[in-house]
Amino acid sequence: MNYLSLWETWRQAAEFSGVFAVRGPEGLCFERCQGLRLRSEGLPCTPDTAFGVASVTKMFTGLAVCMLVEAGKLALDAPIWDIIPHDLGRIDRRVTVRHLLTHTSGIGDYIDEERDDAMERLQALYTRYPVYLWENLDYYLPMTADLPPKFEPGAQYSYCNSGFVLLGLCVEAASGRRYQDYVTEAIINKLCLARTGFYRADALPPNTAVGYFEDASGALRSNVFSMPIIGGADGGLYTTAADLDTLWRGLFDGQLLGPDMLAQFLHPHVQRKTSGSYGLGVYRQESPRGPVFFAVGGDFGVDCFTLYVPSLGVTASSLSNFELETGLMSGLIEGLTEDLGALPPASAGGENPMQAF
Repeated sequence: MNYLSLWETWRQAAEFSGVFAVRGPEGLCFERCQGLRLRSEGLPCTPDTAFGVASVTKMFTGLAVCMLVEAGKLALDAPIWDIIPHDLGRIDRRVTVRHLLTHTSGIGDYIDEERDDAMERLQALYTRYPVYLWENLDYYLPMTADLPPKFEPGAQYSYCNSGFVLLGLCVEAASGRRYQDYVTEAIINKLCLARTGFYRADALPPNTAVGYFEDASGALRSNVFSMPIIGGADGGLYTTAADLDTLWRGLFDGQLLGPDMLAQFLHPHVQRKTSGSYGLGVYRQESPRGPVFFAVGGDFGVDCFTLYVPSLGVTASSLSNFELETGLMSGLIEGLTEDLGALPPASAGGENPMQAF
């Protein structure tokens, strides 16, 4: 694929602030790095700048839950009322871990992203619940527990941030550790993701990007008052393009999950309303080259996607500290998978090696 051509024809390439990188089995294939990580000082983004990735964090949460399931400390079909040691208010007692992982729980969402005014409502929520207090997951419960259900558990797919907050509480109950500490130990440290972490917004380490967005007047502002002080189970992690490449390869090399649990994590458990499907914390899209797995994240001053095409051994990640409405990911997937003449060969038994996923 001609990555340079893809980049040059992307209509918003000039506005991009961040890192876009494609890596194959032999290493880096293409990289673009531009813009400023800290505008007040004129500091540029570099290839190893860490960026906030918003809901890409959900993939880490899904992996953490699956690791605890594999260890026998959680069960996918266990009701969450039997796991979380808090009053869950109006949340249906039939809701299970699996429902939360697949966005089929039907619980109310404290950030209902299916509403047109989702970001405005989120900013209002930050006024009511100051962002500097968003340190522990139980702080989110008053925003979630009393919301009315949207539908019966298991009835349909509906993206839900609250569900992943509750999964974080399940991780804490099962592991006996704070959610951020468990993910750091079980995933980040295990894979040596040196530039990945739940960094406090008021204590960012060197070479970490500050997010920026345009306010209602069109003025550019940092997201310091528009994001929780520290990331939780539904978003807020910081990472780099290189670390995301390591994550994908470590996952598929069996460093985090055994074969059966990995197949469960990647399986298309539910069809999405638009296109494609969802596993247990990861998106899936079918293509002529086999499945493409990806995660996406967007928030005030955050824009990210990361994907992996197992049949090609190719990862691609875009991390930005300024949100753009882009078609870069869809164009990339199309370009990577459209060549029917170069499909990977079948295994010796005549079976596609990716069929298990």
